[in-house]
Amino acid sequence: MNHTRLWVAATIIAIFLIIGFVLSVPHTRDIEVDQTLLPTETYAPSVSLHDVFKKGTHTISGSIEVPNACTIVSATAVLTGEVSSTERILVNISVEKDVGVCLQLPTSKGFSTTIVASGGLPISATVNGETATTTVI
Repeated sequence: MNHTRLWVAATIIAIFLIIGFVLSVPHTRDIEVDQTLLPTETYAPSVSLHDVFKKGTHTISGSIEVPNACTIVSATAVLTGEVSSTERILVNISVEKDVGVCLQLPTSKGFSTTIVASGGLPISATVNGETATTTVI
């Protein structure tokens, strides 16, 4: 008889705890999501470049931070401007979004390109047509 009272009391306490838990936990549908905190797809591209000039050929390598390791990065270099003092090297970097399942962890991806040009030219870069902040090492 004594054990029966103990089991009944334990059952009543457990029921109160379960009901209290269910009523006190906020539901996801009750919480409003602040849209300003959600990540966006656009970002200001920042590129690190390293130029090696040897025998009239620039070998430009560098890295860029991309959304994940599955992102494909490619680069081409072109001469822009006149033969005068406005001539410069423009590195066009293409960042293609991945189509598969990949861990969304920002990763630094490398690229390399070559171009025949005179030495000492300034270098700038674009990422998918958008002007990038460049750091030449």
